[in-house]
Amino acid sequence: MHEMVKGANVGLASLSEDIGSVMVSLSWSSPTGEGDADVSVLLLTADGKVRSDADFYFYNNPVAPDGSVQLLGKAPTANGNEDRITFDLTAIPPDVEQIVVAASRDAGDRFADLEDLRLTLADGAGQSLLRFAVEGVDEVGALLFGEFYRRSGDWKFRAIGQGYASGLAGLAPDYGVDIDDEAEPEEAAEVAAVALEAAAPIVASLPAQAVSGPVEVVPKAAPRPRTAKKKVTLPKVTRKSLAENETWRTARLFPVSALKSDRERETRATSVLLSVMAQVPEFGRRLTAAFGAPAGRMDTFTEVSLPNGDSPRRPDGVIRVERAGKLWTALVETKTNGNSLKRDQVQAYVDIAARRGYEAVITLSNDVELDGSPLLDVKVDGRRKNKVALWHLSWAEVTHQAQMLIRHEGVGNAAHAWLLQELLHYLQHENSGCHGFQNMGPAWVPVRNGIDDETLCQGDPRAMEVVESWERLVRQVCLRLGGELGQKVLPVQRAKRGTDPRLRRAALADRLCRDGRLDAELRIEGTAGILALCADLRTGKLRTSIEIAAPEQGYPLTWAKRLVRQLAEAPADLHVETLVTGDAGGPRGTLERLRPEPADIVPKNGAPITGFRLSLFRGMGNTRGNAESGFIRSVDESVDRFHALVVVPLDGRTQRTRQPAAVG
Repeated sequence: MHEMVKGANVGLASLSEDIGSVMVSLSWSSPTGEGDADVSVLLLTADGKVRSDADFYFYNNPVAPDGSVQLLGKAPTANGNEDRITFDLTAIPPDVEQIVVAASRDAGDRFADLEDLRLTLADGAGQSLLRFAVEGVDEVGALLFGEFYRRSGDWKFRAIGQGYASGLAGLAPDYGVDIDDEAEPEEAAEVAAVALEAAAPIVASLPAQAVSGPVEVVPKAAPRPRTAKKKVTLPKVTRKSLAENETWRTARLFPVSALKSDRERETRATSVLLSVMAQVPEFGRRLTAAFGAPAGRMDTFTEVSLPNGDSPRRPDGVIRVERAGKLWTALVETKTNGNSLKRDQVQAYVDIAARRGYEAVITLSNDVELDGSPLLDVKVDGRRKNKVALWHLSWAEVTHQAQMLIRHEGVGNAAHAWLLQELLHYLQHENSGCHGFQNMGPAWVPVRNGIDDETLCQGDPRAMEVVESWERLVRQVCLRLGGELGQKVLPVQRAKRGTDPRLRRAALADRLCRDGRLDAELRIEGTAGILALCADLRTGKLRTSIEIAAPEQGYPLTWAKRLVRQLAEAPADLHVETLVTGDAGGPRGTLERLRPEPADIVPKNGAPITGFRLSLFRGMGNTRGNAESGFIRSVDESVDRFHALVVVPLDGRTQRTRQPAAVG
């Protein structure tokens, strides 16, 4: 990622080939937890002015009619808020030479009271391109973060980091925007104009002597941008009557309380998902694009009946996408709770799809499919002219895609956002049956027992089953964490490129039999290092850890003190280990012991320090299911705790970190 300083500029073409669409993120944090700001965008011509007030985009005018600018709104972060803006640079009008990205605070508030002011830029694929940390902010109420500008037909970006003490009222007029901060006078003028218009026929009908003077018709002035936020009036709290009850629930679009059986859950989940896919184009497109579906108008159906000899088949749903007169159609088979997909049933749907000219069969369940290890052994008749593709979706991936849109990337309008929010509420409800991978399988307990009594031998097929379940769990953790953070979270596979996944899992199964451990690594976009996860089945402990490189300059004691300061809010039982050159290990200790004496992690023999390893330990759950003490729950909680309390505080580090190369 390209790091920028105040006043620097860079050509976007030098950062990425995909710059037609870009996303700008403005973020900040507040020591009090209450400070915030509002973003704004101005499109300027060569003279540095807007063409009209419509070129000023803010909370009351968030979307450009041509789609070139879209303010996606706020998303909470670990320490504050983040505002995201998408730009379609190919749709920016040719007479616009400059795009200013700014933010403003309410009257009396200053940007100097906020911390971690930062602008980041990503390309259309979500790959981070540059970052600008704004430092040394003065007592200003409006701040120019940066600007895009044209040079010789190409777009460039400049980091600004300067502001206006007078806030938005000083910023906007400088660029030719006529703002109105007072809502009430404008509303009064509108009322007066309406009253005058309504009174005109009455005045015209009066006799001439009734009118004391000439009636002057004043044309209504063009509305100016209103920077006063739209007001939301909450209803007054009324006194409760005897008919009201604290247990009443908010009405939901997709209720789940009445679901009694697995069949009802499958039917409801299919209908809920397919209906939202058809109504929210961005969401439907995200789920079907990977399956070869075109971008077009989507229609969805449930409980369809297809002729099949004497007994018609009834798949759970059908997806049909139409574009330019061509159709793409897929059958959908859904399972919820712990129910598994049935091979014979899916095989029948594949055969029917081939006969009827459908392009795909999509299965949907709580299971996670792995590369090289399909959930079902279904055969596709290659002799048929129409080739049918078999695809699988997990409920965890559906939830992930909904989270990415509603919480981080945004959708076209408020109605779509509300639909996605209702879908998320449904999927995450305990009664929906759409909870993702929640069971380590029948081999889990026997393998743990075999490791405890040292009877598990290499080559035991149950070890391979556990390794596959572990990999499914890790993939689901990546989906869940990525959806919450709005960042790419991917498992790291340390194997030679092209290695057969089954051979790699066989080697991991042998290692599980030999060492009694399950290991995984997660790469979280924008964080320091790789998060490592280890489940030691012999000790019953889960370990989450991360390695960070030593700074290239400075003194070991200074590094140690700085690290301890950065981890001021980390748990006292965090283990800190110094990494040194050679085979000998460096000093180590808990953060509780190191806080008063950071020098204890500096090698006494002067051995060169290469970095530090930070680790947290916790006990593993003992059950297979979704009980609070379950293994899967303990893995989720360990990753979340370590990321929030250790990884996030390290994100502000200035020293270069070691990122081991991952192959595969």
